[in-house]
Amino acid sequence: MRIRLNIGKSVHENAAAYYEEAKEAREKIKGLEKAMEETKKEIVKAEKEEAAAERKKNEETKIARKKEWYEKFHYFFTDGGKLVVGGRSADQNDLVYKTYLEDGDLFFHADIQGGSACVMKDGLEAGEGEKKQVAQFAACFSNAWKNGNAAVDVYCVKKDQVSKHAQGGFIGKGAFAIEGEREWFRKTELKLKAGVEKGLATALPARCERKLEKEVFIIPGNEEKGVIVKKLAKLLNTHPDEIQNLLPSGKGKIVKM
Repeated sequence: MRIRLNIGKSVHENAAAYYEEAKEAREKIKGLEKAMEETKKEIVKAEKEEAAAERKKNEETKIARKKEWYEKFHYFFTDGGKLVVGGRSADQNDLVYKTYLEDGDLFFHADIQGGSACVMKDGLEAGEGEKKQVAQFAACFSNAWKNGNAAVDVYCVKKDQVSKHAQGGFIGKGAFAIEGEREWFRKTELKLKAGVEKGLATALPARCERKLEKEVFIIPGNEEKGVIVKKLAKLLNTHPDEIQNLLPSGKGKIVKM
């Protein structure tokens, strides 16, 4: 190692000069380290602000998205592209029946007191596989889920077999009189799958064959609905409000498969 000395200064003066230079260098290093630390903090802060802005943008985009008429009900599209809507309440059950059940459609309901009245548009043209998907949907959105049942019987009928009138009896809100022979779907499993489809969180009957992004299955279980909603919202990177109406009332369980 070479050391340059000033011959006009004594050894002690040269040593003192180098000591001062070293001291100044150490001060500069400390300043640089402090500046680097501040820069790191600024970068982290900027990244957090950018992420927050992106989340806000996504939420605003979802809020701004124009919702379709059927989104106020329970709904899904079969693998064949047929729309299915179901009431979320007794009032909505009556609305679905009075407004959206038309010739060519099928009416589905679980064989249990309390459940969603489901209408499958163009159901008379549906195959057995599609009808089983709707049957599973009706099963999940019935009191069978609240009761923690693993399966329940479901039936479907044509429009002209459903009415709000019965001889010698009163048909209450959200209930219907069924006439004639029913098509049965015995011991229909209560099982949904949730995930992302076309950029939106969705829930489908597990019988649907199409694959969802980040797909998980949900069955009746011991966890409160609010807990399930929060877990799915985090998993699917969406707001809990987007999940709330996708699930049946009652406890459940997420099964990753």
